[in-house]
Amino acid sequence: MSGQGILALSAHKEDAQTSANAIYESIRHDILSGKLGANARLKVSELARIHDTSTNPVREALQQLRGEGLVLFAPNQGARVRPIDMEFVRDVVEVGVLLEPYLLRWFVETASDADVAKLRGLQAEMEMLNFQDKPRHTVLDSTFHETMYARHYNRVAYGVWKQHREIISSISTRVPIALGRQKAILLEHRDLIEAISAQETDRAVAVLTQHIGDAGRHLVDQLRIEETLATQAVKG
Repeated sequence: MSGQGILALSAHKEDAQTSANAIYESIRHDILSGKLGANARLKVSELARIHDTSTNPVREALQQLRGEGLVLFAPNQGARVRPIDMEFVRDVVEVGVLLEPYLLRWFVETASDADVAKLRGLQAEMEMLNFQDKPRHTVLDSTFHETMYARHYNRVAYGVWKQHREIISSISTRVPIALGRQKAILLEHRDLIEAISAQETDRAVAVLTQHIGDAGRHLVDQLRIEETLATQAVKG
């Protein structure tokens, strides 16, 4: 095969992989945001039509989502959406409560002035935004946490955290952030930055643990409110 032929084949494979990843991300977001409801049937042919693709990338995406626990398969019934309920959110949050302090310790012990400056910059942008643009706040908040964990030597732990963080971020698009929680987020971030700057590892871990736990409880409470309102709407 000529050099041009090899390059063309490689480019085709990369395009196919990009397409498959985009389909996976789209279906995943639709499940977590509630666009695809609990126990909804996931028909390969229908999803392929919606995403204007062949069935193979859809099958790959569903298998990947099955591995994450977001899609369930039953004999003779095919795939369906796993209910994203309060118990599921609790379980995901508890993974974060266990993992994030572990990842943070390494960061505090190795943080530089430049690292702290980056966190301060992200925090300043979040405070200036003041929750007026929730999607943008979500990006900034995720970047804030990722800055602390991304260079950890344990890539498996970091990968698990990132996957679970993306799940929580997508679910959070369904509900508002209460005013009291907004204030607490900014205060907790400031305390965390100061603890990191002072190289006080235990203090930083304590602040982070409270931050994650309170965020998880808030999300569960908001989902409970969403569920109550939906039930009331059905009853009329």
